Amino acid sequence: MARTDTLDALELVLEQRKGASADSSYVASLYHKGLNKILEKVGEEATETILAAKDGDKDALVAEVSDLWFHTMVMLCYEGLSVEHIMTELDRRFGLSGLDEKASRTKR
Repeated sequence: MARTDTLDALELVLEQRKGASADSSYVASLYHKGLNKILEKVGEEATETILAAKDGDKDALVAEVSDLWFHTMVMLCYEGLSVEHIMTELDRRFGLSGLDEKASRTKR
């Protein structure tokens, strides 16, 4: 499966789980617990990602980044946003100096 196909397929599943009962899936249970629980999971996975990188364990790092991306996608879906929103923003930034892009945020 192509990279974007995997993200698109995951996004479709996440959207479908919004209407599912809390006991039918992990994602549905997160949605039912609300944004604070989803944010808690994003924070937890971010911390675990940092620790895996610090430890130099590449396999653990890949696993933790995967968890972080997954939970970030749950958060985005909960908020009515999609991978396409992120890709559009990344496309906008591509080719810009990171310093220039960051400076432009303070002007918005």
